[in-house]
Amino acid sequence: MIAVVNIEGKQFKVEKDAQLLIDKLQGKKGDKVVLDNVSLIDNNGKVIIGTPSIKGASVTVSILEQTRDKKVVVFKKKRRKGYRIKNGHKQMLTRVKIDNISTKSTTNKIQKSETKETSAKKTTTKKTTAKKTTTKKTTAKKTTAKKTTAKKTTAKKTTAN
Repeated sequence: MIAVVNIEGKQFKVEKDAQLLIDKLQGKKGDKVVLDNVSLIDNNGKVIIGTPSIKGASVTVSILEQTRDKKVVVFKKKRRKGYRIKNGHKQMLTRVKIDNISTKSTTNKIQKSETKETSAKKTTTKKTTAKKTTTKKTTAKKTTAKKTTAKKTTAKKTTAN
């Protein structure tokens, strides 16, 4: 059985008894953690896809160790300015072992209840609706009088010689 699990915004493909390194989880060595955000489960060719996650599905993991990753060097430089900064950090990681991938067959129950609801809807009687009579209102057309504009006479310029 294979599952795709969302942990801290990242997706991981997991199998039973597999080990993987993920971002730090809260807990101590030996603690059991249940991950409920399962996107996909493949059970010997039978694939269940979640929208966005599968309800009732979970992955149980046990924490093997809390560790740190290799050092990442962060080097900043601006040429011809004399600016050089060298920093770094080690990312906190958790090594986990997949103990169990479980699914509850809630999808089958949901499909059965949907078919019962649709059959119940078909047997209900139809309600008759009375037609409402509508009356059209007649509107009188308004006549608009056109405004006439008087022509302006232009005065001629006279020049004195």
